[in-house]
Amino acid sequence: MQLKGCSRKEAEQYIEGGWVRVDGALVEEPQHRVDHQTVTLDPEASLMELTAVTLVVNKPAGHTDGLDEPGRKKAPPDARQLLTAAHHWSTDPSGQRVLKRHFQHLEADVELETGASGLVVFTQDWRTTRKLSEDMATMEHEYLVEVQGEVAPEALKPIGYALKDPRLTLPAVKVSVSSSTPEMSRLRFAVKGSHPGLIAYLCETAQLQMLGIKRVRLGRVSLADLPAGQWRYLAPWEKF
Repeated sequence: MQLKGCSRKEAEQYIEGGWVRVDGALVEEPQHRVDHQTVTLDPEASLMELTAVTLVVNKPAGHTDGLDEPGRKKAPPDARQLLTAAHHWSTDPSGQRVLKRHFQHLEADVELETGASGLVVFTQDWRTTRKLSEDMATMEHEYLVEVQGEVAPEALKPIGYALKDPRLTLPAVKVSVSSSTPEMSRLRFAVKGSHPGLIAYLCETAQLQMLGIKRVRLGRVSLADLPAGQWRYLAPWEKF
């Protein structure tokens, strides 16, 4: 408070914002006790950066999406376990400093099957939660799906027939062959809304054996080069 001439509340915010060092060591806990140590405040310190953050995670297959209640017995690993400084993507383009407070009060807003990998979201920002909740039915999810063997475009016709069948009332889906070899083919699905199990059902309809599924885009936010098991900040210029 003496260094900045601010209130006690503001002093706590400077500490939580990662601007205060005690004997050269970064301190992020306002309750940290100080006796005769040297306390310094970063000259660039600003409370303008104390905004809620959103984290984009590349969930590995076999991890849950963070929506389950913690503490279940014999539960698979949770994607929340990846939300640590050690799993932060070293080339995160956002430029955001990693702070302890960024791992608190995070909401998981978008479901993804445990067997699938790819993009999941954790956020502190109520506006992001509202956006993902209210627009989920119309937001496009893009997946890359690996299936066994070589697949020609004609092999996808049963999927098209199922999507047009009024008895099934399926959501809007676009599917195409991204690449194909005798050993494995990669299909691209674009689905309106979150529908766990839908892609597996459509592949079964076309007698395609799924090997893996990965969500690579949610709305306008892409997974891009984010490695599996790591996370990055949603950059200021990104919008779902």
